[in-house]
Amino acid sequence: MLLKRIYTTEELIQRCKVNDRKAQELLYKQYASKMLGVCLRYATDKMEAEDMMQNGFIRVFQKISDYRGEGAFEGWVRRIMVHSSIEYYRKHHKMMQVVDITESGYDEGVSAIAPANLSARDLMNLIQQLSPGYRMVFNMYAIEGYSHKEIAETMGISEGASKSQLSRARTLLKQQIELLEKTTYGIER
Repeated sequence: MLLKRIYTTEELIQRCKVNDRKAQELLYKQYASKMLGVCLRYATDKMEAEDMMQNGFIRVFQKISDYRGEGAFEGWVRRIMVHSSIEYYRKHHKMMQVVDITESGYDEGVSAIAPANLSARDLMNLIQQLSPGYRMVFNMYAIEGYSHKEIAETMGISEGASKSQLSRARTLLKQQIELLEKTTYGIER
């Protein structure tokens, strides 16, 4: 009877640093489903998310020697996936609608909190329907916890444009949630 060896994440990381293909495969299997979820939030569909994730894991294995063990490894991988998703969009979606806050009528008070009866799948579908710029900023700010300054630096836009994109994304999501509630659940606001 053959027993499979179980490796800790730290052991897999060390083995990946010396390009051990089996360790890379095991690390990929350990994190793929979570990272696909991250990429799905930035993608327009599952195929695009899978491409983003594959590019992200290539980057993870190329840069794994840079990981110093400070902070959670999963957080480090997640950050690479977010950056990989943004790079994918820069490469494949030339036009991102970016509007500066001074032109947008930015409203800090608009909130897009999903009601309890809205499923996670419905919310994911609504987020995926946002334009690329809105989707990127919404995900980075509302889900990943980036500041507007970090978003601006990462995406090459102004902080005002980041705030504007978030405001518009929230407004659109709120409208879509209300429409979905009305048509699916019969709820009127």
